[in-house]
Amino acid sequence: MSSDELAVSVRGLSKSYTIRHGASDHITLAETALARVRHPFHRQARETFWALRDVDLDVRQGEVLGVIGRNGAGKSTLLKVLSRITDPSEGRIDLWGRVGSLLEVGTGFHPELTGRENIFLNGSILGMTRREIERHFDAIVEFASIERFLDTPVKRYSSGMYVRLAFAVAAHLETEILIVDEVLAVGDAQFQEKCLGKMHDVAASGRTVVLVSHQMQSIDKLCDRAVLLDGGIVAFEGRAPDAIARYLQSGQDLPTAGHRPDTALPDVYVRECHPDAPAYSPADTKRVELTVVAGDELVPGTWLSVHVVDPIGAVVAQCDSRLVGVTIQEPGVHRFVLELQAPWLKEGRYTLDVFLCNRAVLDRWVGAASFDVLPHLPYAHGAPPEAYAAGAVLADFTYTRVDPPAGTPTSGRTDPDPSRLDAR
Repeated sequence: MSSDELAVSVRGLSKSYTIRHGASDHITLAETALARVRHPFHRQARETFWALRDVDLDVRQGEVLGVIGRNGAGKSTLLKVLSRITDPSEGRIDLWGRVGSLLEVGTGFHPELTGRENIFLNGSILGMTRREIERHFDAIVEFASIERFLDTPVKRYSSGMYVRLAFAVAAHLETEILIVDEVLAVGDAQFQEKCLGKMHDVAASGRTVVLVSHQMQSIDKLCDRAVLLDGGIVAFEGRAPDAIARYLQSGQDLPTAGHRPDTALPDVYVRECHPDAPAYSPADTKRVELTVVAGDELVPGTWLSVHVVDPIGAVVAQCDSRLVGVTIQEPGVHRFVLELQAPWLKEGRYTLDVFLCNRAVLDRWVGAASFDVLPHLPYAHGAPPEAYAAGAVLADFTYTRVDPPAGTPTSGRTDPDPSRLDAR
């Protein structure tokens, strides 16, 4: 591939860090000097940790590349090196075009400044000129939906308003190469869909995007190609669906039952989440036992919401206890059983994200537990895989043949031409 077609070229990229073991607890200079006098020959043990090792990578102009992998696989390190935030230990990076980075949403915001002032401050830090900021100002405000609070200090913003404004500023960067780290996970579900749509627009505009995300649904929708990192090396590079399949098969197992100890947790929290079985058939009722600890800080009317998340990170069901009239009204230890009869889930591993809420989210336990759905079709008749390949879930449906009464005249053909059938 010629350099004219490339936006990013990485060759032999490695990044190492030095880890010190047995570090002292001394804080002041005097304590440190005294310890050196008392133990003149003491040396801290050091270890070299390679966050990236011999990474080779090409990204074409206008391509959307996904970077996936476990926590600690080297994804964020790769983006920081590509963004010139940190230098590589070895290797070479070539970039063709101006680079914009969305690595930490909200970095550069000042709590005492208003939303209007922070748009200009944050935009400048991200590399936008004042003229660019002024040109995009109305679009940023509209995207963030903060018109009424534009001249209010951001320290008075809710966390949702804060991240909406931060993403809105960063998403309007005008660069040839955009480097994005997990920003699609901010805000509520509606705003995440809005973020996803904005990233679609960025990709459709022909700009080059390198995206890190743990949300496989976002990778599947946005990316042409993906790279799977494992222990700092490239374990797989290819089509996004193939990379996602490799990622899901690479030991990303969550416990079938999640338990939290009582210590080091807030006054109101979810302590346990247990499916009653490790695996189910699609039509089985899935039962999940939950324990909530509610201390004196409990606000009456607190509710539970459990999200059922499919193998690529899409929320296929939200089970909000308010919809069935169940809330927590008083302190104590409360036990609940969630029974999920429908929808029929397809084969795969599903995770449970648990939210305990009142006016705000009191406790968010992502990946609290998981269960498998077995490849047993709940239908009476067999069919080839294409009969149920589309869609996120299996439908509980029937077809009823309604034939006209005998002797009823019909117009046109009464029997379809088999050669014209569309097998969809």
